[in-house]
Amino acid sequence: MRDLSHGAAERRIDEEVALRAVVEGTASETGQAFYRALVRNLAQALDTCGAWLTEYDPASDRLRALAFWFEGHWVDGFEYDVAGTPCEDAVRAQRVVHVPDRILELYPRDRIAFPRTGLVSYLGVALVDEAHRVLGHLAVVDDRPMPPEKRLLALFQIFANRALAEIRRERAQQELRERQEELAALIGAARDAILELDGGLRVTLVNAAAERVFGCAAADARGQPLARLVGAAAAERLGALAGELGRRSGEPSMWIPDGLAVEPAGREAFPAEATLSGFEVRGEPHYTLILRNVRERVEAERRIRALTAQADYLREELAAEHGFDEVVGRSPALRAALDGVAQVAGTSATVLLHGETGTGKEVFARAIHARSPRRDRPLVKVNCAAIPATLIESEFFGHERGAFTGATQRREGRFALADGGTLFLDEIGELPLELQGKLLRVLQEGEFEPVGGARTRKVDVRVIAATNRDLERAAREGRFREDLYYRLSVFPLRLPPLRERGDDVLFLAAAFTAKLSRELGRAVAPPDAADAAALLAYGWPGNVRELRNVIERAIITSRDGRLRVDRVLPAAAAPAPVQSPRAEREPAGGALLTDRELRQLERDSLVTALERAGWRVAGEGGAAALLGISPSTFKSRMKSLDIRRSAR
Repeated sequence: MRDLSHGAAERRIDEEVALRAVVEGTASETGQAFYRALVRNLAQALDTCGAWLTEYDPASDRLRALAFWFEGHWVDGFEYDVAGTPCEDAVRAQRVVHVPDRILELYPRDRIAFPRTGLVSYLGVALVDEAHRVLGHLAVVDDRPMPPEKRLLALFQIFANRALAEIRRERAQQELRERQEELAALIGAARDAILELDGGLRVTLVNAAAERVFGCAAADARGQPLARLVGAAAAERLGALAGELGRRSGEPSMWIPDGLAVEPAGREAFPAEATLSGFEVRGEPHYTLILRNVRERVEAERRIRALTAQADYLREELAAEHGFDEVVGRSPALRAALDGVAQVAGTSATVLLHGETGTGKEVFARAIHARSPRRDRPLVKVNCAAIPATLIESEFFGHERGAFTGATQRREGRFALADGGTLFLDEIGELPLELQGKLLRVLQEGEFEPVGGARTRKVDVRVIAATNRDLERAAREGRFREDLYYRLSVFPLRLPPLRERGDDVLFLAAAFTAKLSRELGRAVAPPDAADAAALLAYGWPGNVRELRNVIERAIITSRDGRLRVDRVLPAAAAPAPVQSPRAEREPAGGALLTDRELRQLERDSLVTALERAGWRVAGEGGAAALLGISPSTFKSRMKSLDIRRSAR
C-alpha cells in the first residue's frame, strides 16, 4: 500500500519513470502478455493504484477485463455491466472521461465490485475503430484526487492508442484465422481438385479432392512439378496459359473452355473442366488451378447426343414410307422366305438378303428386327449406294469436330446410333473396297474409331445386309472382299421377285388399294377381274415397289371409283414385262446370264424406261417411277452403267 500522507498536492509524475514505463508497456510483446505489461506500466507511469483494459460486448453491454492491475496484484475474471459507471459515459460518448475527485458521489449506482472501496478518481477512454465501433475501454482509478494535468492526459493517450492498436491487430488476426479456417474447410470440402502452384508450376498446396483424384498425399504432392500430376501435355498447355494470364491486365483468372485431358501418373486419364487464376506472393507469381473431372458428364452428353440422334433418325424414318408392317402374300416362294425370317430372327446372326430391286428387302429386315430380342432398340438404315464415297466412313463411324473440312461439330455415326439394336446395310455391294476392311473389323471385334478420333468405341450391333448383286461372284473376282462376304452371309436369305409369287400380286394390290385410298382421300373399289388380269399379265420388273406406285397412280387418276390399272401400267396396250433388245434374243426357256449380261440387261431396261419417260428421271411418269425405284437409286444406276442420253 502506498504512503498517502502527502495528499493530492504531492502527486508527481517522474518523467524518467514515465518514459521507461511507456517503453516497457508498449514493447514488442503481443496478445495477453502485452495487455498485462501495458496496464501495469500505465499504473506505474500515472502513479495510480489500479489500471485495467477491457473488451466491449455490445450485445450484453458489458466490459470484460483483458488485464487488471490493482494495488500490486492481478485481478482475474473481472467483468461488469457498463450501466451506472463512469465507463458508460466513455463508451456512449466514445471519448475520454476524467473524474478527478468524489467519484462515488457522482456515480452512486456504480456497481463495479472493486477489491476495496475508498476510490475517489477515474480516467477512462473508449477504444474505437475507424468504423466508430467500440472495441474496448482503458481506465485508471486512484484513491487520491487526479487533477487534469496535461502530461497525465498525454501519457494516458499514448497507452490508449497502443492498446487500441493491439486490440485491432488481435481482432484482425482472429478474423484472419477464422477466414483461413473457413477457407480451408471450404477448400477441403470442395469436390473439385484445387492446386496452388508457384511461378515454376510446382505444387505448393493441394486439397483433399486433389489427393483423391491424383492418388497422392498433400505432403507428397508439395514441390512436385505439375506435369507429374496432370501429365506432360496438360502441363505444357497450362504453362502457355499461365504466360498468357501474366500478360493480361485486370483479368486475374481464365476459364479453359474446351477443358483439359488430364493424365495422372498410374491412373486413368479423364477430361476436366479447368479454371486458372493468378496472384502474387511477395512480388512472385503464383497460380490456383481448379479441376473438375467431367468424365461422367461427357459420357452423359455423348449418350444424350446419341439418343437425340436416334430420336431424329427415328422421326425421319416415321415420316418416310416403309410399306406395310407385315409382308403380304401366301405363295410358296414367299412362305419359304418367311420361314427363314422365323428361323433367324431370334438369333444374333448376321443376315444377307438377296433380292431384286423392289422385292421388299427393307420390309424383311424390319420383320427380322421386330421378331428379335433387339426389338426395343433402334433399327438404323444405311443405303451404301446413296452416300458419296468420301463421306461413307463418317456416315458409318461418325467424326470428331475438325476431322475434315466442314466438320464443325462432333457427329455420331450409324453404328453408334444402332448400338444395342440392328443396322440395315442396304445395297452392300456398292460399299467401296477401302471401307470393307473397317466394316469387317466392326463385325468381328465390335469396335471402331470415329473419323479424326483416337479413342476406340465399343458397340453391340446386329447387321442385316441386302444386295441385288451376285456378291459371291464379286468376291471371287476380287470386286468384293471374300472374308467380308462370308462374314455377312452367315444366314443368306433369298427374296423372291414378284413374278415368282403368283397370286400374291392380287393380295398386295388389294392391300395397297385399301391403304392408299385412305391416305389420298379417294373412294376407290378393290381391283376387279379386269384389273386382276392386267396385274397378273404384267412382269413387274420393279417388283413390289413398282406395284405400289402403279396402284397409287391408278387411285389418283381414277374418275369413276374403279382402279383400271390398265391405264397406268407402263405397257398399257399389251401388259407385259419391259422388253429390251437383249430380252428379244433370249431363248424361250430363259438362259442363265453372266454378270456382264445381267448388267447389260439392266442397262437396256433403264434406257428403255428413260426413252418411254422422255428421259425424265423423277416425278410422276418418270423413268424411276416406271421401274418402281427411287430417283436417287435410278441416277446411281445410270452413273454406274455409264448411261447418257446419246448412249444405248
